[in-house]
Amino acid sequence: MIERLMKRYALTRHGAKDFIKCTLITTIQNIMLMVPVAIMYYLAGDLVNGSISNENRIIYIVSCIALIAVFGIIFYFQYNAAFFSTYIESEHRRINIAEKLRTLPLSYFGKKDLSDLTTTILGDCTVLEHNFSHVMPQFFGAIISTVIIGISLFFFDMRLATASLWVLPVSLLIVACSKRVQRQISRTKRKYVLIQEEGLQEYLETVKDLKAYNAEENYLVGLKKKMKDLERESFKAEVKTAIYVISATGLLKFGIGTVALVGSSLLYNGKVDFMTFLMFIIVVSRIYEPMQGTLMNLAAIIAQDANIERMNEIIEYPVQSGDEEPETDRYDINFTDVRFGYERDNIILNGISFTAKQGEVTALIGPSGGGKSTVSKLAARFYDVDAGKITLGGKDISRINPEKLLSAYSIVFQDVTLFNNTIMENIRIGKKGATDEEVIKAAKEARCEEFIKKLPDGYNTVIGENGSALSGGERQRISIARALLKDSPVILLDEATASLDAENETFVQEAISRLVQDKTVLIIAHRMRTVSGADKIVVIDNGKVCEEGRPDELLNRNGIYAKMVHIQNGGSDIREKMA
Repeated sequence: MIERLMKRYALTRHGAKDFIKCTLITTIQNIMLMVPVAIMYYLAGDLVNGSISNENRIIYIVSCIALIAVFGIIFYFQYNAAFFSTYIESEHRRINIAEKLRTLPLSYFGKKDLSDLTTTILGDCTVLEHNFSHVMPQFFGAIISTVIIGISLFFFDMRLATASLWVLPVSLLIVACSKRVQRQISRTKRKYVLIQEEGLQEYLETVKDLKAYNAEENYLVGLKKKMKDLERESFKAEVKTAIYVISATGLLKFGIGTVALVGSSLLYNGKVDFMTFLMFIIVVSRIYEPMQGTLMNLAAIIAQDANIERMNEIIEYPVQSGDEEPETDRYDINFTDVRFGYERDNIILNGISFTAKQGEVTALIGPSGGGKSTVSKLAARFYDVDAGKITLGGKDISRINPEKLLSAYSIVFQDVTLFNNTIMENIRIGKKGATDEEVIKAAKEARCEEFIKKLPDGYNTVIGENGSALSGGERQRISIARALLKDSPVILLDEATASLDAENETFVQEAISRLVQDKTVLIIAHRMRTVSGADKIVVIDNGKVCEEGRPDELLNRNGIYAKMVHIQNGGSDIREKMA
């Protein structure tokens, strides 16, 4: 049962046990609500028979006091089980999803929109948090307690019991028939929620550009339409849900009328005594309360399946595995007939083969869209190849633990990611536990010192979300300093100096050159001056290696590399400039 609950409701093992515990306590609570009915039954009998005495009065008073105490204890345990345990489970659920996301390959995030993942972690978890504290235990507790009480009623009188309970299965059937409709409503509403959230996120990310081109007003018109669409779909969802829920809960009221009619007929014909009839009238006024509240929330229970599916999609998504260590005497990166595509029908690399040797700088160049950045991402195993093999020091990287593999890499990509923290801490991310002196040294080597000194708090300046307080070149240099601080045996630089001016690019290249000794360096660049000092040039075009060799060799071949250098030097004779 524990395993089934974990799978069905995206629970942890501890959460599944707490859910069972809460359901049992809720069941006991519902059954205990029938105890006052029993007291009223016996009290009414004594009053009718005129047999109530002082001793009986004391018994009834003590029973009521004891009942209040018992209810207090039960409510205390039920509250803890329903709320405190659920909030702890919600914390564990979010942490588990975040931990699972950390282990997923980059290909997964390429298929998912950021707002979709954010909604799952925040929105879907919030839905389950509410349902498992306010709805689910009450739902199952109401069903179990109603079944137990219903069975016990048949021991008193089968006819009145049938008159009391026939509305329950019919009401449940009405709501159950809405299951397919409810799921469709949930999916449709979810689609419009995501459309609105994506629009809001895009607006916040591009507001500067929108203002710069006076396009903000037009964009907001479209955004308002998305909000109106969501409002319309939400209203339609509520109406469709209400049709089923109101019908089901309204039907429960007929149970009281049925008992009254059947009971009156039986009482008139002398087939049932007055006290039994009275007991059923009292019971039927109470037995529907747990179920009525449950049916009001049954639509939410059905709709939560979509939330659970999205969470299970993350939890069950296959992770990259590997049990080998990356440690080796050599750190050559070798691509052998590698084929890869982000989508099945869109091949990016088609038979790439080359070797980036340790102690050398290997530069990847070529036209945009040729697959250069894809090569660097595959080298770090952000994605797994579709065919072929990539090795690091002779070891197949598909067999190396991804996190341990990345410990051997220092990576600087064109898209820099910084955090809303100080410059010191942003650089220190490159090496956990690095001293301030080590951080400052790396910053100086990456030519960060000159702009850090101008900031109000120097290295302790908070740079805003993703370094919003810095220029593109400054953000790039902090990213480079982070990589230099890590000082790993493999360095991947994807347009690492693209945002730097010529002077600072030269300084940063000098800093990098001091650290590449005995390291494997893979550089991707569009500027030919960036790779002019490389030991080896690999030209990639249309997913294939077109040229390979030293810069001077490729210049003499007058191929793609020579043409790119020629264009970037304004069309002058390249070999004359190299002489």
